[in-house]
Amino acid sequence: MPPLNDLFVLDFSTLLPGPLASLMLAQAGARVIKIERPDGGDAMRSYEPVIDGESLLFAMLNRGKESIALDLKSPDAKERLRPLIEKADVLLEQFRPGVMERLGLGYDELRKVNPRLIYCSITGWGQTGPKAQKAGHDVNFQAEAGLLGLSHGNDGAPILPPFLAGDIAGGALPAMINILLALRQRDVTGQGSHIDIAMTENLFAYLSWGLSAGFAGRGWPASGSDLVTGGSPRYQIFRTADDRFIAAAPIEDKFWSEFTKVIALPENLVAPDAPMNDTMEAIADIVRRKTAAEWQSAFAGRDVCCSVVATLEEAVADIHVQARGLFDRGPGNGEIELPALPVPIAPQFRSNGEPGPAPVLGNSHLYIWAN
Repeated sequence: MPPLNDLFVLDFSTLLPGPLASLMLAQAGARVIKIERPDGGDAMRSYEPVIDGESLLFAMLNRGKESIALDLKSPDAKERLRPLIEKADVLLEQFRPGVMERLGLGYDELRKVNPRLIYCSITGWGQTGPKAQKAGHDVNFQAEAGLLGLSHGNDGAPILPPFLAGDIAGGALPAMINILLALRQRDVTGQGSHIDIAMTENLFAYLSWGLSAGFAGRGWPASGSDLVTGGSPRYQIFRTADDRFIAAAPIEDKFWSEFTKVIALPENLVAPDAPMNDTMEAIADIVRRKTAAEWQSAFAGRDVCCSVVATLEEAVADIHVQARGLFDRGPGNGEIELPALPVPIAPQFRSNGEPGPAPVLGNSHLYIWAN
């Protein structure tokens, strides 16, 4: 039996952070009901690619859930939701602070109805503080956490990140972790709690290397100047002869020694006291002499911590990914082969069988719960 098989979740969230958190809960067995606007529902429903009127992105993030269409601004919304609130174990929301309170659905109100309720709020900057009401998206969270400022292109400008670190690493994953901790706490106390997930501040946990240097007085890291931001040949990206790229990370001496042997780097540039720029330029010149496939062959079986930069299509087709069956789950989407999103839930904790389809807007009904 999945570990969250007896859990009932009300999900008021939209787009990515909350829906990904509730997807993980659903994959572990929880029953999840999305509360959506009657006029279109979750905005993600309209995101491309859309096939036969359904967003495939929405389908991947919301499989196995149910949907109730309800105008939260209607005078009787709270009363109509009351039967669900009384039974709910977890509530997820990601409105700006104060919105749920104005709707009569704030934590202090709902705990009177259900004192065991675990109420998780996901916002960009948290429930309190001078930026609490600020609007933003993922790139804003990364920018203000100092993360974006540590990436740069050839012109020195920050690179627009393809990974939504704020939404996922700062939002969905901390929400999932804290919900599980709150459930454990409830086992002991019998009481629910309000969880304040601030996506921007949660990103600082991923910058420990830079924070340690800055707080220790060793200097705050800058883009392009430190070990993992482009300032070292031991953690770098090099262009190949066929305009592909090699991601090289031979940080430790044992890997560096092996790497320099494979590429035949001149001995005077291998030593730790060799001029950094000279070493970097020499490696770049050597790597440019061979194709990505040739380097992949040269690195095979050697402990050099080097990888060819794959396209997403190549990554999905990788022999290791295929052997692990990462994209094997999922019923498809009509004529489209659409596997389940491979959320980080270990197989033994997932619900049995294939994940169900994403819900049609309003496919569940309040009157069922009222009775």
